[in-house]
Amino acid sequence: MGSSKDGHAAAATDADVVYLHGVLEATVFEADHLHNAIHGRIIKATEKLEQSLGAHCVQHGSLYVDIDVGAARVARTREVEFHPTSPTWNQSFRLHCAYPAAAITFTVKSQHLVGASVLGRASVPTASVAAGHPMELWLDLRGGKHRHETHTPRLRVRLRFLDVERDPCWDAGIRLPGFAGIKPAFFPERTNCNVTLYQNSHLSDAFDPSVTLDGGRPYRPARLWEDLYVAIRDARHFVYVAGWSVNTAISLVRDASRMVPGAEGVTLGELLKGKADQGVSVLVMPWQDKTSVPFLGNAGVMKTHDEETRAFFHGTNVRCFLCPRDADAALTLVQSIEISIEFTHHQKTVTLDIATPGTADGRHIVSFIGGIDLCDGRYDDENHTLFRELDTTYSHDFMHNNFKHASLRHGGPREPWHDVHCRIEGPAAWDVLANFEHRWKKQAPSRLRGCLLDLSPATFPDPCSFNDGGDTDSWNVQVFRSVDDASVVGFPTDPAEAAAMGLTSGKDLTIDRSIQIGYVEAIRRARRFIYIENQYLLGGCASWAEDRDSGCLNLVPVEIALKVAAKIRRGERFAVYVVTPMWPEGEPASDSIQAIVRWNRLTVEMMYGIVMEAIDDAGLRGQAHPCDYLNFFCLGNRETPRPGEYVPPVKPEEGTDYWRAQASRRGPIYVHAKLMIGTRSLRHRLILSRHVAMCELSCLAVSGFGLVCCAVDDEYVIVGSANLNELSLAGNRDSEIAEGSYQPAHLNGRDGGRSRGVVHAFRMSLWHEHLMDNVGAGAGAAVFAELRAWSAYTRCGARRRRYGTRTRGTGWRTCEGTC
Repeated sequence: MGSSKDGHAAAATDADVVYLHGVLEATVFEADHLHNAIHGRIIKATEKLEQSLGAHCVQHGSLYVDIDVGAARVARTREVEFHPTSPTWNQSFRLHCAYPAAAITFTVKSQHLVGASVLGRASVPTASVAAGHPMELWLDLRGGKHRHETHTPRLRVRLRFLDVERDPCWDAGIRLPGFAGIKPAFFPERTNCNVTLYQNSHLSDAFDPSVTLDGGRPYRPARLWEDLYVAIRDARHFVYVAGWSVNTAISLVRDASRMVPGAEGVTLGELLKGKADQGVSVLVMPWQDKTSVPFLGNAGVMKTHDEETRAFFHGTNVRCFLCPRDADAALTLVQSIEISIEFTHHQKTVTLDIATPGTADGRHIVSFIGGIDLCDGRYDDENHTLFRELDTTYSHDFMHNNFKHASLRHGGPREPWHDVHCRIEGPAAWDVLANFEHRWKKQAPSRLRGCLLDLSPATFPDPCSFNDGGDTDSWNVQVFRSVDDASVVGFPTDPAEAAAMGLTSGKDLTIDRSIQIGYVEAIRRARRFIYIENQYLLGGCASWAEDRDSGCLNLVPVEIALKVAAKIRRGERFAVYVVTPMWPEGEPASDSIQAIVRWNRLTVEMMYGIVMEAIDDAGLRGQAHPCDYLNFFCLGNRETPRPGEYVPPVKPEEGTDYWRAQASRRGPIYVHAKLMIGTRSLRHRLILSRHVAMCELSCLAVSGFGLVCCAVDDEYVIVGSANLNELSLAGNRDSEIAEGSYQPAHLNGRDGGRSRGVVHAFRMSLWHEHLMDNVGAGAGAAVFAELRAWSAYTRCGARRRRYGTRTRGTGWRTCEGTC
């Protein structure tokens, strides 16, 4: 397909559209005859006049090129100085693609103080690129700002496409020694690390998933906030904290049955101040919410307590500044305001020094990252209570943002919070530290920039081994980010140097979007199964039925659907399970929440449409159902009253959602995790949840938690702060951090051997939390581990859905219904 005379792509037919799924390598070299002869001579004459007068009377816009694959804007070159006829870019891109497109379009633009003008555009038929042969060609540019009567402007480009199924990484799993992380990348994969995975901020003593690791050792889940309290308490040299919110009033340790000596009633603020008073360097960098204006009594849209945190540490030995989400200096005033108000610093990291076991006085670096903010509403355990302990554990930490006027005075339910976090030791912990230092050097006030200590592995050497298992339990870890050079130092300005580090250059901005690339490559490598817990699932808008120009272009949802479709066409088993909240946090009937739920629906409809098309292509209609392969779930809880339970002095207004939730004593569990894990095989249609309903959703995606967790084939796990939406994955919006990791000694064997390392155990532990009262030990545990058995365990009709409802203390019943 070519270009029409006005420069727009000729009307595409369905036959023209090709699903471009793989990696597109594109280079933009130069333009020729960009302006017509008369206009070019006028520009040259004006420049000579300016030089003779020693003045610059005419402002010329800088030039750049946009690259679109169908409806998706996939790349943008750097801006180059204006040239009257032949500007040069010489910039290359390596682009992950999963887009339906009739053409790849190049648009040359001139940037002005306000807006940009099109100088010309040209298209290449996608079908010719999809063949995979390298193409270098001059493209005629049409439809520009000026008429070209004497010469046709041209653009020289090179294109090469690698189809995903011809990529040696496709369906390969983690294979050593060949796999060495995502390349290129700003932070490479690090070896000889240790990772501790946490579910929720706390777990009760009663929680026992009864999972056995290789070698017969029991898996023992760790407690995040207990470990974090002890690590801060025992730090001797430094504690660096970055967060979306850092609430100094919360207490990290609250479980009386597991009370850490000296921790009872100690708030986070007091703990950090105490360490600073001991001479420890304590730096705190919360995000600055520009909508919080203290002198107006405004707590801000997000209620992050940022101004309270600054006030608490003012005049103490803790060095704290509120870090705004600044825009790049090259952006317009309007763009800068939009970025500073709408986007955030969403990273949650704590890096400090801890004692090295087996040494007299050795210290090494440890970094905590994940989805759990150090703020109110995050303390919870596997029970995710709604009405219990409100006047004890939650007396100063009651939160429910889904109902108007929700408060302890009006009573439960509180908002239960499920989340995932991790602790990293070894060389990758230094990468998390480097991220903090890069941000501090870029944005801290000049008076604070010298507060960073001069830290090095020579002073804090990593241990040779981190646990009793020795090398067999070591981890390989790679740190990923979503961030741009408006927020960090250390990014090269030269596009070629940036590309060699896995960074993307667009106009005058350099971006690290390695979190999205990490997800995409992990999905493409998956062989059997993907398990995801995330607060959102929004993306792939180029394949939606409508709103394709919404800009929600991240590839994670469409990559998942295309993976499933490829497996179906090959006749291979594959399954995906996605756990999200019932709705995003907020009042569900509000316009903003309904808009997000609508995009959720469009995303899920797109995914099921791709899967159903593959079922038809394989001749399986009537024999298979999309939910045999792809399922969405949300968590909920229901509690019966107990003697001595807190009785609120005031009831919610009758007829409100708050009142109904209190009367029914049930509600959703907010999933805030950001996790992906994959396992070997899974074939069930539905999960019966111990928390009332882990309901299968075939026509509505549910989202709302902040944990980010993704596991692939029980051997590779991604944990971090990034949601699966454009805000978190674009790289130039919210700043995020995540890690992708695996244990080299615990991978799936080529002979069918199953991984039984910590990634497998963590996934089993999560499922135990969600399902433990419905599928117990013995046969139930075997179902968890041998996932093919799930289809027989819970199989139901192709158009039927089963869901479990349970009242604590009275057992659960199984109900059936038709969607």
